[in-house]
Amino acid sequence: MGEKVLMRGNEALCESAIIAGCRFYFGYPITPQNEVPAYMARRLPEVNGCFLQAESELSAINMVWGASVAGKRVMTSSSSPGISLMQEGISYLAGAELPAVIVNIMRGGPGLGSIGPSQSDYFQATRGGGHGDYRTIVLAPQSVQEIADIMIDAFDLADIYRNPVVVLGDGVIGQMTEPLVLPKPSTRTLPRNDWVLDGASGRDARVVMSLRLSPPGALETHNLHLKEKFCEMERNEVRYEEYELSDAQLVIVAFGTAARVARTCMQKARGLGMKVGLLRPVTLWPFCADALGALAEQRRVKAFLTVEMNLGQMLEDVRLAVLGRKDIFFYGRTGGSVPDEDELFGKITEVFS
Repeated sequence: MGEKVLMRGNEALCESAIIAGCRFYFGYPITPQNEVPAYMARRLPEVNGCFLQAESELSAINMVWGASVAGKRVMTSSSSPGISLMQEGISYLAGAELPAVIVNIMRGGPGLGSIGPSQSDYFQATRGGGHGDYRTIVLAPQSVQEIADIMIDAFDLADIYRNPVVVLGDGVIGQMTEPLVLPKPSTRTLPRNDWVLDGASGRDARVVMSLRLSPPGALETHNLHLKEKFCEMERNEVRYEEYELSDAQLVIVAFGTAARVARTCMQKARGLGMKVGLLRPVTLWPFCADALGALAEQRRVKAFLTVEMNLGQMLEDVRLAVLGRKDIFFYGRTGGSVPDEDELFGKITEVFS
């Protein structure tokens, strides 16, 4: 194991992106992810990379498009309102089948909201966010170590599927400082970039685009091709962690920072004899619906409790997975607030009884 270092989440994700081979970053400052462009502005020139502060989030995501189509590993980052401005560009990336990594360190909303941590961009991230029939893999870390590890995977997944990948953190994970071991570069075998626009000397010209006007039916054919890719993601990329589920009667479902609080409360409940377990989705899309469905089929499981830093967005996916087979309860905080440990433990006690 490598040497442990202390790093802030926003800086750890940057260093890990550089380890992953990212040499292009385009972005625009917004709290609580300002450390990301600041760190990349310093580090990328040291590794012969390119940092450019765009004049807006709209410009940044289109610069990402340009670097990606040239075959470069590229990322951008922002926080909730800024990610909203990028949605058209993310749709273009998906339509043109271009890999990129987009980091969202979520803050309170809607609108300008607050700079406090939130998970209220779940709908936006897991439903595509922009226009059209498309999906993005959404990775949700719960610690500084995990956000560093996830960045390596995010770039690989973007290349494997030729698709944008979203890393969905929040203001707590971005701002907290924790010990971590920086990850090693990936050794995964990746597909050839035989679509890259790098000059047509000695080969046929290539075209990369999301506009498909002719022949008739061309766009539908392309969308069906994309659908097959998204189905492959659902088959191969579902990730989640289980805690104390072998005998659990109450199953908590939580991700990111909310999962950290939920795990503490779960352990406290266990200490008092309550059989409580936790399922933590790591990929918010594709979602761990089959795992939740299997738990709902088990007689010993009496109920589910979804815990989020929003008003109940993942709750909808939990309901779809459970399909009315068990009761589902909800505890959430909104407006930039983190779940209160005492309040959540009270909710667990209430539901368990």
